[in-house]
Amino acid sequence: MGILPPTKSGRACVKTQVAIVGAGPAGLLLGHLLRAEGLDVVVVERSSADYVLGRIRAGVLETTLTDLLDRLGLGTRMHAEGLPHDGFNLADGERLIRIDVGALTGRQVMVYGQTEVTRDLMHAADARGLEVIYEASDVALHDIESDAPYLTYEKDGAQHRIDARFICGCDGYHGPSRKAMPASVAQSFEKVYPFGWLGILADVPPCNHELIYANHANGFALASMRSATRSRYYIQVPLDEKLEAWPDDRLWDELAVRLGPDAAAHMTRGPALEKSIAPLRSFVFEPMRHGSLFLAGDSAHIVPPTGAKGLNLAASDVAYLSDALIRWFKSNDGAGIAGYSDKALARVWKSERFSWQLTNLMHRFPGSDAFDRRMQLADLDYIASSVAAQTTIAENYVGLPL
Repeated sequence: MGILPPTKSGRACVKTQVAIVGAGPAGLLLGHLLRAEGLDVVVVERSSADYVLGRIRAGVLETTLTDLLDRLGLGTRMHAEGLPHDGFNLADGERLIRIDVGALTGRQVMVYGQTEVTRDLMHAADARGLEVIYEASDVALHDIESDAPYLTYEKDGAQHRIDARFICGCDGYHGPSRKAMPASVAQSFEKVYPFGWLGILADVPPCNHELIYANHANGFALASMRSATRSRYYIQVPLDEKLEAWPDDRLWDELAVRLGPDAAAHMTRGPALEKSIAPLRSFVFEPMRHGSLFLAGDSAHIVPPTGAKGLNLAASDVAYLSDALIRWFKSNDGAGIAGYSDKALARVWKSERFSWQLTNLMHRFPGSDAFDRRMQLADLDYIASSVAAQTTIAENYVGLPL
């Protein structure tokens, strides 16, 4: 990384090989992978480090992500504190259908909060020589169709500029990177679901040692966890539901009903550390690369949280993208860069399909009729009795191969 003289406008300038927008887990993971191979990288983030760590997100990690963390030497705390899972459950009334992921695929998932992944990546940045600039406002991307793109931002009342060979947008759905793509080359696909998830995080032990996805007459519910002493629960609610309508006691009562008697018998109640309502949608933006700009993670795609694919899809994007950039800089091999978008999107759409399928199976949709319900029951009956059906679900849940 080099420091350039100030421009005529007075901007402080930096020159680097790769500029990354966004210091969430996708941006930090990409930065670590590139720095581990000696590339010059700068990451800019509009929020503070504390704000980034305060985001409450998913916690089921595929082996794609855990393998990348191990490769970087950052998996120690994950293996010490995380919970390896060999399966999960689909519930319908009093019936519990266990999907034995370990037996069906020979692999596991790891329950370890996204916040903790981010913390591990953040704390290791200095030792790796990864520069992360927090509280960078008004980030803008320029000349992305050229071989000399740059971005500008404001910090501490001063204007700054970063010149790079490539810019990687890991800045989420609302960031500036996707918006920098010319409309003439862009296409997006979106499905908005007619409900949201009301979630509660509490310092109580989970009601089951594995996740439970429940389809109940009152709507969907999920019992999950972040650790052996911290639980995360969700229920399906209408999009116009108000958070204040759900005091803790009412939410615990409803979870006990929807998750079924066995889960209710083992449920420990406690005050909410965090409670929120999130809408559900599926979104894909194509292409994920234009000129010298690449998109990864939520900047290019959103999945409903059913199936726990959001962070894991970002990790597969980063795996493809880091490999492509390393090959370009070290071997002058542009094949990975040229094929990045198509390769990443092929996996994105398969994960979108799985999340969409599981969402349709386990939720009650407004306006659905008795026929629709019978179809859900037929699907669940088939899954309960078919090793082939369970294997398909297990393969998608644990993560398709890169």
